[in-house]
Amino acid sequence: MGKTVLYMSMSLDGFIAGPNETDENGLGDGGERLHEWVFAPTRGETNSRIHDEFMRTGAVIAGRGTFEPAGGWDGDHHDGVPIWVLSRRPAPDWTRRWPAVHYTNDVEAAFRDARSAADGKDVLVHGASIAARAIEAGVLDEMEIHLVPLLLVDGRRLFEHLGPVQRQLERVRVLAGEGGVTHLRYRIRY
Repeated sequence: MGKTVLYMSMSLDGFIAGPNETDENGLGDGGERLHEWVFAPTRGETNSRIHDEFMRTGAVIAGRGTFEPAGGWDGDHHDGVPIWVLSRRPAPDWTRRWPAVHYTNDVEAAFRDARSAADGKDVLVHGASIAARAIEAGVLDEMEIHLVPLLLVDGRRLFEHLGPVQRQLERVRVLAGEGGVTHLRYRIRY
């Protein structure tokens, strides 16, 4: 059975987006630098390995704040896998033309249904608030943090709203990627 895995690029000081996030500036000021390792013309062997790994997942779960500013990835994050969007609001009309996109506010149902749809492959998880809700519900299995050698100083932190319960993590792997990025993978112990 596949795992649910948060993939998140993060600055060394803990930010996943720069300041001044808006729908038009989805990663905030300077936040696009967090993803340069993915979009580099020559990605390199290790970074390509990580990219290929998350592109082989069987389903995607994302928060509205990740999905909508990205234009819903045109309804296809990668290779037509189903996408669950966690939101307290109903799906916008512009998403209705994409049958693989499912809006819900039920984190446990989203993770259950995405696992089922992934058919044994991993489920790719996007979004800070979704990660916090999934950890709180005990449904996030692992985290792959792409630690970027950058200090954003301000913006949105990944682990700002986890609640009062501490979680123990088990290191699964550490890979030194090209361009100074370090890929850290942890299993969450519940």
